[in-house]
Amino acid sequence: MEPIKIDITILEPVQKVWDYMNDPKHITKWSYAHDTWQCTKAENSLVVGGKLKIRMEAKDGSFGFDYEGIYDEIVLFEAIKYHLTDGRKVEVYFNKIDEKTTEVVQIFEPEEQNSREMQRDGWYAILNNFHKYVENH
Repeated sequence: MEPIKIDITILEPVQKVWDYMNDPKHITKWSYAHDTWQCTKAENSLVVGGKLKIRMEAKDGSFGFDYEGIYDEIVLFEAIKYHLTDGRKVEVYFNKIDEKTTEVVQIFEPEEQNSREMQRDGWYAILNNFHKYVENH
């Protein structure tokens, strides 16, 4: 299945954007698609072969799931590539526009259970939460 690409421009330096994307203390503040959800736990070992583990749950406790990736390639302040436990690939690019502006591009292979549009919207909602969090902290 063809990958889905989303991007957003963040009015912050690339190092801050990188740090907030990868530090578990920040991940728990933005890694959910809707205000009725939360990220209750995050672990991240940002090295090739290391793991990213995120727990997302509905605030009412009705549903939750684990998101886990294993890092395949890391280029400091530029790119992160990993694969999910189901084998799908994810790429994240940090494009430095200037000293105070960073474009984040995510490319991911969709799963087959939900529509491409739903997946794109969900991933974009999380990326937009990230954008708002970084710019406001």
